[in-house]
Amino acid sequence: MLTKEIKTKIIQDNQVHPADSGSPEIQVAILTERINQLIGHFQTHKKDFHSRRGLMRLVGQRKRLLEYLKRTDKSRYQALIQKLSLRK
Repeated sequence: MLTKEIKTKIIQDNQVHPADSGSPEIQVAILTERINQLIGHFQTHKKDFHSRRGLMRLVGQRKRLLEYLKRTDKSRYQALIQKLSLRK
């Protein structure tokens, strides 16, 4: 789970404008943080297949958001990929 402090910091780091709270950049950053936490969880709980299904769902949602951002604004997509270091 993301704490309120972590989520607020992620939102502040990825805001497009001062009142922004739901842009694709913020959504992808929050999903990435949740995915990273779940990956850490699976290091110790290898047989937790129910949570693994949730992880796959989060990965798919992030993928759809990234495809949308790539389709609508290529420069914002490239900046986000670079900032979160998602692609090689």
